[in-house]
Amino acid sequence: MSRKMFDLCGRDERLRFSPYCWRVKYALAHKGLACDFVPWKFTDKEAISFSDQPKVPVLVDGDETVVDSYEIFRYLDRVYPDKPLLGDGVAEARARFFKFYAERSLAPGIMRTILMDVFNAVHPDDHEYFRTTREKAFGRTLEEMHSPSQGLSMLDKALEPMRGRLEESPFLEGDEAGASDYLVVGAFMWARVTSAADLISNADPVYAWFQRMLDLHGGVGREATRIVDIEGAFAD
Repeated sequence: MSRKMFDLCGRDERLRFSPYCWRVKYALAHKGLACDFVPWKFTDKEAISFSDQPKVPVLVDGDETVVDSYEIFRYLDRVYPDKPLLGDGVAEARARFFKFYAERSLAPGIMRTILMDVFNAVHPDDHEYFRTTREKAFGRTLEEMHSPSQGLSMLDKALEPMRGRLEESPFLEGDEAGASDYLVVGAFMWARVTSAADLISNADPVYAWFQRMLDLHGGVGREATRIVDIEGAFAD
């Protein structure tokens, strides 16, 4: 059975920065499932038109097509029950909390810190699309939204609950990483791939957690190509 996932890429195909795609990459690694990650740009809508929606991740598993990172988690547990991600109702409720925590509490501060770095990493073909859609959503220009000092302050406050949990255990799920960790780590991978910004102090328990996450599953996160790795190739 062939398995592939359409995966957002930047100005270099090796730059894969979607936080939602990173969630799925960790979930697949957790399950031990091989996958071909197909580079995709924001403006490549036709390439995923078969999925009847315009966003990635799009997972194609044989004859099955699944969209939305969380729904892909559910699909993987249903079709590949070994090493469950969501488990029972209590585990899924916990994962749902961390899904919304990542999207509504962590992402806004990270976004304001790295927004222009993300724009710099986006493929040139996608620049106009990215700017137009984001500025419409924000009601402000990218330059006005980009505020590292405010972003880092927002993030620092938002991380307090996560710090509390990580003072008790090495992972959000406990002694071993699970769905909650994968749902959150995507936001940090978004920043790691596109930006050189230091989001957290190396004395922060969240920093230690992220280092553990980078090394997890054979270093799936640590091996990811970063903008800082390839910027020389784009220098004038």
